[in-house]
Amino acid sequence: MIMPAGRQLLLPANPRFIAFTLVLALLLNMLLGLSGYRWLPDVLAIVLVFWNVHQPRRVGLGLAFLLGLALDVHESALLGQNALSYVVLSSMAMAIQRRLLWFSLREQAVQIVPLFVIAALVEWITRLVVQDAWPHWSQLFMPLMQAALWPLVGTLLLAPQKRAFAPDNIRPL
Repeated sequence: MIMPAGRQLLLPANPRFIAFTLVLALLLNMLLGLSGYRWLPDVLAIVLVFWNVHQPRRVGLGLAFLLGLALDVHESALLGQNALSYVVLSSMAMAIQRRLLWFSLREQAVQIVPLFVIAALVEWITRLVVQDAWPHWSQLFMPLMQAALWPLVGTLLLAPQKRAFAPDNIRPL
């Protein structure tokens, strides 16, 4: 098999690395939630979608639900609000997973925007129905910021898996 110059083979992701990145994203999301600014991106949603696209058998709907419940408990939100949003987001990500992997990370960011918008709408509608709280206009920027962060997060999470196609004695990696 001949690979074009600059292409790299991806090794399977280490399950411990996946768990570490999800826990780190959850903690970062909790830290950003304490700031009180609602327009900040949902880092856990970005990392969850990334792993749903790249490792759908290891990160699925059950894990998305559990992470959403953990965030609901932390935010003292309606139990299941973030969980429902993450499950919808994960199911949509797994539905477009095969098509999405054909594109570069920048092109993927454009295609991920509707997923983040729909997940935000699910969360907003749930909040509106139950708590009668209209979302602030600045929250409309959150899905766009999440899509803008997609190439950066993707590059960071793919870095440990990349290997050169033809390693030799000089370049062991």
